[in-house]
Amino acid sequence: MTDLHVVDATQDHVDDIVNVIHHAFSARRVLDPPSTALSENATTVAAAIAEHGGLLVLSDGVPLGAVLFEQVGDVLNLRRVSVDPRYQARGVASAMVGCAEEVAVRRGLGRVNLIARVELPDTVEFWRRRGYSVVDQQAHNLTYAKAMPIELTVPTADEMQAIGEELAGQLRAGDVLVLSGDLGAGKTTFTQGLGVGLKVRGAITSPTFVISRVHPSLAGGPALVHVDAYRIGGFAELDDLDLDASLDDAVTVVEWGHGLAEALAPDRLDIVVTRGDDDTDETRSLRITPVGPRWAASGVQVSVLEKN
Repeated sequence: MTDLHVVDATQDHVDDIVNVIHHAFSARRVLDPPSTALSENATTVAAAIAEHGGLLVLSDGVPLGAVLFEQVGDVLNLRRVSVDPRYQARGVASAMVGCAEEVAVRRGLGRVNLIARVELPDTVEFWRRRGYSVVDQQAHNLTYAKAMPIELTVPTADEMQAIGEELAGQLRAGDVLVLSGDLGAGKTTFTQGLGVGLKVRGAITSPTFVISRVHPSLAGGPALVHVDAYRIGGFAELDDLDLDASLDDAVTVVEWGHGLAEALAPDRLDIVVTRGDDDTDETRSLRITPVGPRWAASGVQVSVLEKN
């Protein structure tokens, strides 16, 4: 088998997709209640593709896998995720799901959802490894979700602060944000916006020489713990700050935290700020990647600027 090619499904692919779905689901053990996937036909698949789209995986022109989409609000639901059993264990499912996530990002959607059966442990483990979290369960059906990253071009420092302020409205006590990026890219500027949105006391400046500052809330909300890990040599030194004592009660922001602060919480926002090649240009690139069950159910909303 040569390279895999994942293509957008078209009406020309309908018969191939129906065949893949039927091969995949007929090979699974019988469930109670049974899956309805075998009821898919050319009419239903053509309608799904026309309305929401889908993907087909090919190798040397041979169809190996397929998935149908259903877009509801800011969620891309994956339906009939199928790999022909003759071509399993060749990376087909991972390639297909990765491309589906790219479709969600291109469409500006916040989350990818799907339903998996609890009786299929291999399937459940696949989605867990892909970073999906269970956000609901109805009888035998597990609803898995994964929040998608947001990529923004931010023209000015004021707009960077505005994004931070908007994001603050989605935060709660216990949330952790790990900030990375170039020196002077705007990590502290972003955090200043968080402080405005959280209504905390004190000016937020780079804490490089203090390492950690606590900004209490002026409005009865969570405090903001602002940490600079630039001079911290490893997780043991970060652990010495005893951040665990405040994690549950505060919003914790760790600048220069990549590779160190991820262990603080399985649920976090990984935020990367980068500057362009022109030092006179204020424009920055901002990428917000939600991680863990905390964000899987809701995703992150940013309306200040259009997404890339």
